[in-house]
Order: sequence, then C-alpha cells, then structure tokens
Amino acid sequence: MNALRSVCVFCGSRPGARESYARAARDCGRMIAGRGWRLVYGAGDVGLMGEVARAAMAEGGTTMGVIPTHLMGREQGRRDLSQLVITENMHERKKVMFMNSDVIVVLPGGAGSLDEFFEVLTWRQIGLHAKPILLLDTDGYWQPLAGLIDHVIAESFAAEDLRSFFSLVPDVAALEAALAGTLAG
Repeated sequence: MNALRSVCVFCGSRPGARESYARAARDCGRMIAGRGWRLVYGAGDVGLMGEVARAAMAEGGTTMGVIPTHLMGREQGRRDLSQLVITENMHERKKVMFMNSDVIVVLPGGAGSLDEFFEVLTWRQIGLHAKPILLLDTDGYWQPLAGLIDHVIAESFAAEDLRSFFSLVPDVAALEAALAGTLAG
C-alpha cells in the first residue's frame, strides 16, 4: 500500500481583492481531498487558508495544519484537523510543512506566502530538495513574480536553471494534472 501523498499549500491569510482567489482556493481544497491526498497547510481559518481547508474538510479530506503559538488567535487556528502541529516560530512552521509534504503549491498571498515560496525555492536552488514547486497563477497573479525572477536571471544574480525549479499553472485543472503526474505511484 502506498503512503499517503501530501500537498503543502502556502497561501494568503487574507482573501485578496478578487473572488476568483477564494474560488480557486476552494477548488484546490476539494481537488486535493477528492484525489485522496493530504492537505498540509498553515492551520489558519482565515483568508485563502481557511477557504482551502474548509473545502478539503467538507470533502472528507485528510488535513495537517501547522501554526506557531503566536498566530493561533490571529489566524483563528483550527483545532478540528486530522493533525494539528503547534510550533514555536514561523521558521519551524515552514520546515514542518515542507518536511511533511511531497510537493509545494503556492496560491496567491502576501509577504508570508512570498517568504515561504522563496525559502523553498532557495532550498531547491542549493540542492537541499527536488520537490516540485507549483504556483497557482489565478488571474495572472504570479506574473509579476515570474518577471522578477527572469530579471534576476538576466542581471546574472542567478543561473538560468532557477526558472526551471518552479512552474506556473493557470488554473486548478492544470494544477490537478501536474500534481497527478508528480504524485502518481
């Protein structure tokens, strides 16, 4: 029997300006649960975090939430998850989420989501892992980031292969196809 495959989702603790972000988060949560994969996320019940988790849980999905003690109140940390891990700090949160996942998915988000993305991207760049990193590019949200990465490469602050360490997917259907190929077997 294969081990449970896990998808780490980094995303905003706010809903964002467009309803399409929340809709994509819900679709992502339903898709992860529907595929029988475990959702690993920040354990909050606010913003896109809450959307993805509630949708996964409504479909009977397995959920692992990881949250630092100082954010339990602010992010309305869920306690009804399949597994809840409370960490001492943000760095430990990211590490636990990463270590308990097979693939990283980044939905729209703010500074925290960017921090999470850049940390796993840097770890990949220096050879600490080979896990796929997928950015859900809802309504082109991540296009400015992709442009910045291209600029960093063009200005010789990173090798060309940096761009190959992550992929942008336009919607949840494309995300599902990419994950299915990655998590098969």
